[in-house]
Amino acid sequence: MSTINNQKDVKEQYASAGNLNTRISIHQKYSTNKMGFGNWIFSNYKITPGMKVLELGCGTGDMWKGHEDLISQCDRLVLSDFSEGMLENAKANLGNCAGLEYRVIDIQNIPFEDESFDVVIANMMLYHVPDMNRGLAEVRRVLKKGGAFYCATFGEHGIMEFLCKALNAYGVEDNANKNFTLQNGKEILEPFFSDVQRLNYEDSLAVTNIDDLVEYIYSLSSMTSLSSVPKEEIREVLGKFVVNGVLNVPKEYGMFCCRKV
Repeated sequence: MSTINNQKDVKEQYASAGNLNTRISIHQKYSTNKMGFGNWIFSNYKITPGMKVLELGCGTGDMWKGHEDLISQCDRLVLSDFSEGMLENAKANLGNCAGLEYRVIDIQNIPFEDESFDVVIANMMLYHVPDMNRGLAEVRRVLKKGGAFYCATFGEHGIMEFLCKALNAYGVEDNANKNFTLQNGKEILEPFFSDVQRLNYEDSLAVTNIDDLVEYIYSLSSMTSLSSVPKEEIREVLGKFVVNGVLNVPKEYGMFCCRKV
């Protein structure tokens, strides 16, 4: 797939918050780790008063809700996304406050001076970047010496692996984007950053309403082979995995924390 087409597909997939909200909601409702992935990610940030922070791919900005104290500590907080639609949702969610900016930014061409930020964040988005090396080089460029780069991602043995095995009869294949995962992320980051640490978030889904999982499946761009299959049929297949009213689905998520020296 060409770079242009890949970026077009990503922009179309994230043009509105509908599909993303569907994917977020199933984690909010059924995750067994009640801390929440977003709260866990924030617990690993080292952001102190007066810092300048850039988030790339902020999406709806929903993870910043409840962290207004951290927002107010930042001398400058730039929330950015490749999609204008996502930024509109972020503005609606968080509003305006001193030091907070919203910008449309492509990680491959970050429009800031060298060493502008103490912290750069890129959660659940690096696997979409057409030119990973260029994107990470840009992150390193705008990061101050001693600054931190945080990037959350998924592992290769979680929800998608489970769903693909469960729905294999329908031609569903595990073609999830594995350009940047917990398995290969450290190797990708090490040429650009020092002290690359992988942190794992222990969690799973305990689904009690199969309809929610069905909606989640149909929100995924990787499940196009199911477009002509009635949802009720998929519901019946998934129902075979229910034990005592619960369908348990493995999850594999985590993040990398690294430094620029």
